Formats: sequence, structure tokens, C-alpha cells
Amino acid sequence: MACCLCVLFGAPAGAATPPAAASAQSAPDYDAIIASPIRTDADRRADERRKPVELMRFAQVRPGMNVMDVAAGGGYTTQLLALAVGPQGTVWAQTDKPRPALEKRLADHPQPNIHLLVRAFEDPYPQDAPRLDLITFVLNYHDIAYEPVDRDKMDRALFQALKPGGHLVVIDHAAKPGSGLRDTKTLHRIDEAIVLEELQRAGFVLQQQSDFLRNPQDPREQAFFDMKAPTDRFALLFVRPQ
Repeated sequence: MACCLCVLFGAPAGAATPPAAASAQSAPDYDAIIASPIRTDADRRADERRKPVELMRFAQVRPGMNVMDVAAGGGYTTQLLALAVGPQGTVWAQTDKPRPALEKRLADHPQPNIHLLVRAFEDPYPQDAPRLDLITFVLNYHDIAYEPVDRDKMDRALFQALKPGGHLVVIDHAAKPGSGLRDTKTLHRIDEAIVLEELQRAGFVLQQQSDFLRNPQDPREQAFFDMKAPTDRFALLFVRPQ
């Protein structure tokens, strides 16, 4: 499937507009994006919990951007990003191993501006590829935390993949304050303070936090798949300093 193949780097077809041009673009119609007919019924059911319009506004996604979606999973976020950046933008869907659900999504509705990257988390993005305007890391940092992954190396690689002034968005299920990494594997949650500490150690600067996914009624004692109500989730926007 051509849309699922990793591309040769250098000057890919449909390369993103230069960063200055991308940042100057006005925001797309996010409501029209989530109404796209290529999105699945499962996506639409997930929208209530995942709030895609608020996500794209928080991430400041614009046409023409170069974006990487880390730990792309089944491609829910990847596909939204590709619709938002448009044909002049590029989205790299990074995953550490082949994901049938992601490959099926791309095969069912090919989007030429999505490129699949099957690469280790410690080296998620080729050094000779264009620097990125935006990286998204949605609901998966906690999984990386209990895998045999060198997170300091991964975070430094994400920092290097961004252009100066580029953004990293991290969203995850919140664990109780002070819990550290204790609940990453059992409850699939992570202490927000750990994420802040690790990414700031890599050189990122926290620029903004948002409560659009917060649920103060969540006791943070169950995994997301055991809950009827949405989990309490934090949303962090980091910048690579100029």
C-alpha cells in the first residue's frame, strides 16, 4: 500500500510550506475537518471523549505545517492532523512497530500527505528530514514509561526534530500527584509532574496548559478502559526555544 510506505527523505512531494509561511496561515475550519466523510463511525463515537476540535485549537494546527504524531496507534489523531495541514502540509505517523489498525485506516482512505515512520522511540525521526513545526504525543507517554525505552534520549530526539519555535503537545491520563511512574502500567496513567520534569530536562519550555480534557470528578483510581466517564487528562503545550 503506497500510502503506508516510508518515503525517501530530502525533498518529498507535497513538502510543507516554510515554517514562517505555515505559522502565518489562518486556522482551518476544525468543525469541517471532524465532519470529513473519511472519518469512521468509531472516530465519531470517540470524539465526545477526545474533543478533537479543542485538541487542534490547542495545538494550533495550521495548513502547510510539518507535523509528527508520535505513537500514532490506530491513526485517530494522525488523520485529523493530515486533514488540518492540508495538501501542502505533511504528517509523519510514527510507530515503533507495524500497526494493522493504522495501516487499514491509511489503505481505506489514502491521504498522500501522511507518511508512515516505523522507528524506535529513541530515534523517532530521521535527521535528514525537514524540521517539524509540531509534534503530538497523545495518550501514550505513560505507555512509553513502562517500556524499555530511554525516555531522556527520546525526549532529546523530539527536541532536535522540531524547528526552533516549534511546539510539542503532550496529552495523557492523569495519575494522582506524587505517584510518579507507579500507575503507568497498572492504571495507564502518569503523574503530570513527571512529564513536565522529563521534557524540561530535554530543553523544552512549557508554554501553555489547558483544562479542556479535565474531569475533576475522576478519582484517578481506575484505568481508562474500566471507566464509564472520561478520565482526568492533562494537556501540555511545550515550545523549543528560539
